[in-house]
Amino acid sequence: MKYDELHRIYSLPLFELLKKSREVHEAHWPQNEVQLCTLLSIKTGGCSEDCSYCSQSARHSSGLEIERLMEKDAVMERARAARSSGSTRFCMGAAWKGVRAGTKRFEQVKDIIESVSELGMEVCVTLGELGAEEAVQLKDAGVTAYNHNVDTSREHYPNIVTTHTYDDRLNTIRHAQNAGMSICCGGILGLGENAEDRLKMIEVISEFNPQPESVPINSLMPMPGTPLAGSNPVDIFDVVRMIAVARIACPNAKVRLSAGRTQMSEEGQAMCFFAGANSIFYGDKLLTAENPAIKKDLELIEKLDLKAQAPNPSMESPTMDCERPASPAPCESNSPCCG
Repeated sequence: MKYDELHRIYSLPLFELLKKSREVHEAHWPQNEVQLCTLLSIKTGGCSEDCSYCSQSARHSSGLEIERLMEKDAVMERARAARSSGSTRFCMGAAWKGVRAGTKRFEQVKDIIESVSELGMEVCVTLGELGAEEAVQLKDAGVTAYNHNVDTSREHYPNIVTTHTYDDRLNTIRHAQNAGMSICCGGILGLGENAEDRLKMIEVISEFNPQPESVPINSLMPMPGTPLAGSNPVDIFDVVRMIAVARIACPNAKVRLSAGRTQMSEEGQAMCFFAGANSIFYGDKLLTAENPAIKKDLELIEKLDLKAQAPNPSMESPTMDCERPASPAPCESNSPCCG
């Protein structure tokens, strides 16, 4: 969806916007289902990148203790616990610039993925930059979806990160698409951006072909020792508007209400679900940030008459629309497009 149309939708009176997003949501999704995802940091801290929002950067003085890659048995224990508590997707994140095929670290990660995929859960990973070979091997190991957020607009991105570029992000997404993985791609509100930046971010994501399987909308949780530590909380109505716009722009994607829920009231979260959110991160931690307790989330789900979505570990990646150009992936001979 192009920027001008996104701006028109975003500028609607709030209740008119919510009415429209709700209609789109109910036309494409079971209206009372929510996906429960658990996110685990399998390698914490010491990252070489300088993302200004992240406590895991070695360039910031966050005081975060650096941890090595978790042992497979420890990851499996957490994955089984997540499944027992109701999660249907297990997401694993690692704090580093990227992974490279043939390294011991990459082989260890693949071994973990293969074991987790045997639990009958959807497997999502966020491992930084990928090349074509790494993407194919991750897909073969059992990855359902690859998370790589664009974070904000292309124009605002250099104000947030200087150690890699916006095109570096898109290149990784291209490789994951071409390998046949589903894409999980969203952004963060509260990085000092304006409404134009937010809508340009959604424009980029919604124009992906094939479209992303899920779109996480995060609200910045200011972390001590990072350049954005003193940032103000994101207004809940801004979050609701962006959830609604994401739902309209990406009707077939899950819209994930992600980081920042500890700063929201139950009423605010309910508005986000009404606007089109149908997925949450579930569990007491989001990498290094706090998240609502499982008990509290279960109580909210019951209050709102929601039910957990069933897992779909064999889920096929979204199909490509061959009536329009591939984006951001070029339609190469080994990419999952028509013909």
